[in-house]
Amino acid sequence: MLPLNHLTEDEKMLQEASADFAKSVIAPKVHEMDHNAKLDPGVIKSFFEMGLMGIEIPGEYDGGDGTFMMAILAIEQISKVDAAAGVFMDVQNTLVNNAFVNYASAEMKKKYLPQLAMNKVGAYCLSESISGSDAFALRCKATDAGDHYVLNGSKLWITNAMEADIFIVFATVNQEAGYKGITAFVVEKSFDGFSVGKKEDKLGIRASSTCELIFEDCKVPKENIIGQVGKGYKVAIETLNEGRIGIGAQMLGIAQAALESAISYTKERKQFGKAIADFQGVQFQLAEMAIDVETARLLVYNAARLKMAGQPFLKEAAMAKIRASEVAEKVASMAIDVYGGNGYTKEYPVEKFWRDAKIGKIYEGTSNMQLQTIAKLILKD
Repeated sequence: MLPLNHLTEDEKMLQEASADFAKSVIAPKVHEMDHNAKLDPGVIKSFFEMGLMGIEIPGEYDGGDGTFMMAILAIEQISKVDAAAGVFMDVQNTLVNNAFVNYASAEMKKKYLPQLAMNKVGAYCLSESISGSDAFALRCKATDAGDHYVLNGSKLWITNAMEADIFIVFATVNQEAGYKGITAFVVEKSFDGFSVGKKEDKLGIRASSTCELIFEDCKVPKENIIGQVGKGYKVAIETLNEGRIGIGAQMLGIAQAALESAISYTKERKQFGKAIADFQGVQFQLAEMAIDVETARLLVYNAARLKMAGQPFLKEAAMAKIRASEVAEKVASMAIDVYGGNGYTKEYPVEKFWRDAKIGKIYEGTSNMQLQTIAKLILKD
């Protein structure tokens, strides 16, 4: 039996290509994008040119025809350089594209998947002001108007909102039916009655846009329903289960980058006539960081492999997300400690790792929600 971190030749190739892309294209822009709180348009264009926005989209729709594990590896490598760029491609691959591939009609796949693979950014729109962890307490309403639905309401905390042209929007056709009224609609940026509202000014992943969406009598054709009317909750649950592994990969990338930065710095920084890496206290810190990163990696890779094998992976996805999020924040914080005063300045990379890591415990299901999921599943056995 092969170890969890054993990669196929195709996986190694994409991993290396993603790492090279991150270093050559993204790295020179990281500080500027973080400061301006905006992804560079040239970086976005390069993502598409590299095929990183449609890794799992079948070749017949101009996609990469890759695997879920390949997407996870790419997210990890991009996030080592910039977690904001990492979540940009993560949402596209693990949430938006997968929803289309797994639930959209043949006509919708033919229309939208080539666009998502080649040049259009997607966004996944579930959260609202009163429905955060209680994700299905939706107020965004869809009213049947014959050959179309009319959407009214708003969404909050929507990743990729500023860059996206294609939005998967969850709205209820019947609030009294609870989650059984939820339906997934595809809204294009050009649709009348749709607008992007306030952009959040965030602590971390600053280059990733997070915005409010507003729907005011927004007309959506009935053929733009993903899945079935009233079955949108299934689309949401299944895609978010996969998305959690993507966030785990993002956090893993941050943690690995923080560890590597700390190791490099301790070899260069000298105190009392020798490199601080020669002090046992520092060595023990680095060892603890390395252990944490490796445990997070094994959990993330295991969840991805289970998903690819068609095995149950809900518990493992929740474990991967919560542990990787904890590890990213802890290791980034320890890296700042290793750097000392330098680590607290923007001249060095580790303060950004910590700022970017904090979101891992919050989005795509808080840590408490992950614990609740894990507890429910282990008590069920």
